[in-house]
Amino acid sequence: MTPNLTYVLVVGVLFAAGVTLLLERSLTRVLMGVILLGNGANLLLLTGGQAGGAPIVGTTPEDEMSDPLPQAMVLTAIVITLGMTAFLLALAYRSWHLVGHDEVQDDVEDRRIMELADRDEGPGTADVGESDEDDLDVLDPIGDGNDRRSTGGTDRPTATATGDARRPG
Repeated sequence: MTPNLTYVLVVGVLFAAGVTLLLERSLTRVLMGVILLGNGANLLLLTGGQAGGAPIVGTTPEDEMSDPLPQAMVLTAIVITLGMTAFLLALAYRSWHLVGHDEVQDDVEDRRIMELADRDEGPGTADVGESDEDDLDVLDPIGDGNDRRSTGGTDRPTATATGDARRPG
């Protein structure tokens, strides 16, 4: 069975629109992109099956039975899409409730790491062994002399190999 050209075009449009919406910063648009991608995947799976009678032995001749695998995969895809939709709806609602909008902002720490990476890639990176004050701010953001890498950024005690707890700093 060859797929209908209309189905192929609709699947292509659904996937293109879904991917475009997934690249947005608004969680509502990301949600719509996930829904469109899910519907495109469902339609793509259904076009792979063949039409026919019920796949029950004894009621339909074997050469006229439909393939039950695409139907089972579509049901699974529907459940996965529903779960992702519920999760993204909860995220968007929580974001709207906390900050008044559902747009995802850049993380401050990510910006600092990108700036450090850009500085390292720039001209004059021959002295790799030297560090400047801004690099130390990432390791010691409070400025109290404690390196946060040793305790994972918290002041909780960490266990040693022997099992005893030690207090940092």
